[in-house]
Amino acid sequence: MASILRFRKLCYVEPVKCSSLGFESFETPKIEKKDDEGAVKAVESTVGEKQKKKSSKRQPREWRCMDYCCLTVGYMCTAWWLLLFLYHCLPAALPGFQVPEAPGARLRREGLTALHPVVLVPGIVTGGLELWEGRPCSEGLFRKRLWGGSFTEIFKRPLCWLEHLTLHNKTGLDPPGIRVRAVPGLVAADYFAPGYFVWAVLIENLARIGYEGKNLYMAAYDWRLSFQNTEIRDQALSRLKSKIELMFVTNGNKKVVVVPHSMGVIYFFHFLKWVESPPPMGGGGGQGWCAKHIKVIMNIGPAFLGVPKAVSNIFSAEGKDVAFVRSMAPGVLDSEILGLQTLEHVMRVCRTWDSIISLIPKGGETIWGNLDWSPEEGYNCDLAKKRYAQPSLLDSNDTNSDGKMEFQIKESVRYGRIISFGKATSQLPSSQLPNLGSKDFLRTSNPTKFNSLCSEVWTEYDEMSRDGIRKIAENKAYTARTFLDLLRFVAPKMMQRAEAQFSHGIADNLDDPKYAHYKYWSNPLEAK
Repeated sequence: MASILRFRKLCYVEPVKCSSLGFESFETPKIEKKDDEGAVKAVESTVGEKQKKKSSKRQPREWRCMDYCCLTVGYMCTAWWLLLFLYHCLPAALPGFQVPEAPGARLRREGLTALHPVVLVPGIVTGGLELWEGRPCSEGLFRKRLWGGSFTEIFKRPLCWLEHLTLHNKTGLDPPGIRVRAVPGLVAADYFAPGYFVWAVLIENLARIGYEGKNLYMAAYDWRLSFQNTEIRDQALSRLKSKIELMFVTNGNKKVVVVPHSMGVIYFFHFLKWVESPPPMGGGGGQGWCAKHIKVIMNIGPAFLGVPKAVSNIFSAEGKDVAFVRSMAPGVLDSEILGLQTLEHVMRVCRTWDSIISLIPKGGETIWGNLDWSPEEGYNCDLAKKRYAQPSLLDSNDTNSDGKMEFQIKESVRYGRIISFGKATSQLPSSQLPNLGSKDFLRTSNPTKFNSLCSEVWTEYDEMSRDGIRKIAENKAYTARTFLDLLRFVAPKMMQRAEAQFSHGIADNLDDPKYAHYKYWSNPLEAK
């Protein structure tokens, strides 16, 4: 029994550090034992104290928001790589599963071949941009994609990446020492990101019926610039004119089919006016150039009259996508959580892109409605499906005593109010809304900065006073006419630069000589 107790004491000894000697030694605690039972109790007490100390050291720490974000990103990356691994492991065609025939393969089987040359015109943000000259922070990125592709530079050097995508706030062109240009060729907009195709499927199907580089062309351009500035800086319109003429000649004088998408539709509409206008403002092709070289234009998702979401993107950098992210992960985009100031950076960069101004609604209240009316009012997309639906038994007993069918239709939304500050404001009658005059959009002479954080990321909101923001925001609603005054108030420098390039009205008389200016060429309501 004595040997067993000595062995137990050796197992439960505690280390004693000798700091002066630089090593650890172990001493057996002296325990006076009169009998074997007392020794066992002494050893058990030592073990209990040891376990209490270990348990106190291993208390779980409280998780922060950053920990949850990292865990979520880790789960997403793991799931992505697992799905990618399974995708490459599976055969191209699963047994018993028939892959639908591609449209190009079906057309080739039916005997169709390439006839007219095709020109593709991408829209906003879908074309790739690469770096040709930059700041010292962009070392190693020469001719690497800053936009489109993997977007890895957002995580490696985000501020440097934003700086190189920002245009000059006064000229709308390149800042000094920075040159970012559009990626040329079909690869410019075939894929927006790995696995996210834009034109790739259409190009592949056209290739199946005989299209290739000599009769298929991607009219890539820097989508950040105003349409006329793409000609001033890059001669993009002149190169497109020369390419269409070349394809016309080299393909047996066959006219060109043009397929523009989204903002590319109004970009090409601007080109149609430019190419027939006399120089130096136009391309000098003459009145019959379009009829001679262009067979047909097939627009995909055109933005002729603009899109309302462009207003919210310019005004506060908040669109449907940002609202979705905030609902899924509240606070992630706020500077108080991660210190990123994400929305401020997005506003600062996007407000230098004049092309976004081309997408704000055109036609004013005549096209988009006013505070009390809009073209969509009274139209319910689900009404046609519910027209022949039977009312419930409860409704037939309580509300349909006269035998007539009634439907509970959702209250109509006033879509004419492009911007409303507050849900109640969007539903109030126009008589209860304050009237907006020109004096309401005058800035104070000595604005005070209302937020110290804003000075770190410059936006024109920094130059507004708190009273000025309260004046335009409290219980206010804006239509397609008045929101232009609102944008001129919150971003006067941006609107002064952009309104020299675009117009958003309706022409009273198209024979007026002023409509010969290029600022009207992208608006179908102000151009012949």
